[in-house]
Amino acid sequence: MSTEMAGRGKVYVGTAGFSYKDWRGPFYPEGMEPRQFLEYYAQKFPCVEIDFTYYRQPSAKTMGSMAGRVPPGFRFAVKAHRTITHEIPGRPELEKEMATFTEGVLPMAEAGVLACVLYQFPWSFKYTKDNLRYVNSLGKSLSVAPAVVEFRNLSWARDDVYKSLIDSGTGFCCVDEPNLRGLFPRVSLVTSNQAYVRFHGRNAAKWFNHKEAWERYDYLYTDEEMMPWVQKIRDMEAKADEVYVLFNNCHRGQAAVNAARMQALLGLGEPQEAEAKGLFPLEPYQR
Repeated sequence: MSTEMAGRGKVYVGTAGFSYKDWRGPFYPEGMEPRQFLEYYAQKFPCVEIDFTYYRQPSAKTMGSMAGRVPPGFRFAVKAHRTITHEIPGRPELEKEMATFTEGVLPMAEAGVLACVLYQFPWSFKYTKDNLRYVNSLGKSLSVAPAVVEFRNLSWARDDVYKSLIDSGTGFCCVDEPNLRGLFPRVSLVTSNQAYVRFHGRNAAKWFNHKEAWERYDYLYTDEEMMPWVQKIRDMEAKADEVYVLFNNCHRGQAAVNAARMQALLGLGEPQEAEAKGLFPLEPYQR
């Protein structure tokens, strides 16, 4: 599975998370045990975004084990713990949380498989000068890996914010999400030597009005919706050393289906070859 394209950097396509029981059938073979998921996943995609670290602090034992179960060249992007992005405490407590997080992900960094730490801020985290200073401090505070930040609130869509990220060497996460008032727009931007794109789905009806969190991301992209991103990703690849493209529409394996298709659209894998090898189903779900 090649990540090489014609330009400067490498492109890594994958999904946000991999350990989902409802992926049996759409992606994993029926009857496969969860302990086998990572090795199977790593045969199909060159990277994964780990998000359980948002809900609980990572342990060095768990992260070290995961680092040892993937092939050479595989990369992990790790989502920052919620106390760093959503429930930010006072300075002494924050420094403690950051130290705990750093200790947990250190084995991945030492193994050379930690691509970056993703800091996804909530919609309620709005632009202020103090908040921008905090964002730009993350790369130094957690120096174990490059920092990539994702904004949900439209207030961050400012040229001075982008310039500040460039100056601090902080990566910017481009997002594809519903075109709703107040949400961050679908911009294509590179602010560091890593480019990052997250596909959340375009389920506008459920984005703010849902009973369960997964409903927001219950969506399957069409080729027509993904094609405009193909050229944008190629442009990013010409500017960055690495480009990470992650699908977060994880319900029912839709992220894996879309990620596989995106690899084909980018010329990183032939769908017929993948299908012949029985790697994963490539026919999209019917909406």
